[in-house]
Amino acid sequence: MGVRKRNSADQRKEANKQVAFAKLLDVPSSPRKMRLVVDMVRGMEVNRALGVLKFSNKEAAARLEKLVRSAVANWEAKNERKADAGELYISTIFVSPAPMLKRLRTAPQGRGYRIRKRANHVTVVVDTIDNKNA
Repeated sequence: MGVRKRNSADQRKEANKQVAFAKLLDVPSSPRKMRLVVDMVRGMEVNRALGVLKFSNKEAAARLEKLVRSAVANWEAKNERKADAGELYISTIFVSPAPMLKRLRTAPQGRGYRIRKRANHVTVVVDTIDNKNA
C-alpha cells in the first residue's frame, strides 16, 4: 500500500474511532410501535435519553434502553476509556422492518384469518459531542 493510501486509511480509522454502534435484530414488536419510542430519543445526549427510556411506560423502551447502553459500552471498548458525562449523543437511530411471520387462524365456515406477526431491526450509533458541532 502506498503512503498516501495508508495515510488516508489512518485518517478514516481515526475518524471512525469516535463512532460506535449497536444493533438489535428480530425484535418481536411492530416497527410502528418501536418508532414511537425511537422518535423520543433521536439526537439526544445519551444520559438524558437513558433517563427518558427508563421512565417511559412503553414495552419497547426497556429494549431500547439496553441497546443504547450496549452502544455506549461498545464506544468505551473501542476508545479504551470510560465515557464522561455528557460526552456522547445518539447521532443515528433507525428502525427497519424484519421479515414478517405469516400465519392463519381458523375461522367459521372453512375460512381462515390472516395473522401477521411483525418484527423489526433497530440500529443505534453514538458519537462524541465535539463531532456533532464540527
